Amino acid sequence: MAWGVAEGARGLAGSVMAVTAALASAPALADSALHERTPLSMVIFASLDADRSKVHGSVGFTRAFGQGGLDASGFRLGLKWGESIEPAEHSPARGRMVKTEAHAMLGYEWRIGDLFIALSAGPELEAVFSETRTRTSFSDRIGGRIQLDLWATPLDNLLLQANAYAATLDRRFWLRLAPGWQLSQGLYLGPEIEFYRQQDYHKLRLGLHLTGVRLFGLNWRVAAGAQKTSDQPNAAYATLGVYWKR
Repeated sequence: MAWGVAEGARGLAGSVMAVTAALASAPALADSALHERTPLSMVIFASLDADRSKVHGSVGFTRAFGQGGLDASGFRLGLKWGESIEPAEHSPARGRMVKTEAHAMLGYEWRIGDLFIALSAGPELEAVFSETRTRTSFSDRIGGRIQLDLWATPLDNLLLQANAYAATLDRRFWLRLAPGWQLSQGLYLGPEIEFYRQQDYHKLRLGLHLTGVRLFGLNWRVAAGAQKTSDQPNAAYATLGVYWKR
């Protein structure tokens, strides 16, 4: 089983990195007029998250509307796709479960100096394929989500990040808080706390994040730490995120 999850993790990681690489190379294929377009109006992002038994990858974009683009207050449209691989049953781990999620969010982002705060809502779709030695199942359902995102630099050397969402599927709630102190221009290091809850499950993470790494023309975030869940022993986790503005 561990080998199967590891193989799935490598396949999922490869898919996310391939999409990211394709997005990063897109400017070379675009018409030169796109390079001259100002202001920037889109953020393309991807992430990979892993712990002892689960791997989750996602990719998506947020589009700003209005003459000011991303640097001005205005409406935002976001689309995101994600997929996770984990055992179908825990304690002991058996089988495989693949969960695919997609959501579309429409909202408004306020830009006040160095403060960005966005509120958005929309539908989300979930499809789950599960298999063990004795059974195979598939299900899909649709629900709604509301999300809040905040990014601020109240002081020259201090970054504040806060993200949260609530969803109707399984009455889910997620919250992440991550302050950071500036190491160099645009690069921040600090603690992060993440909490997730649904009907019969909860997870708490404590770790460190490094935000603002510039590499290959992209902005990267890495994080790692320890997590405690309601159904498994304590374990380590790691997260890799990347975004690109165009």
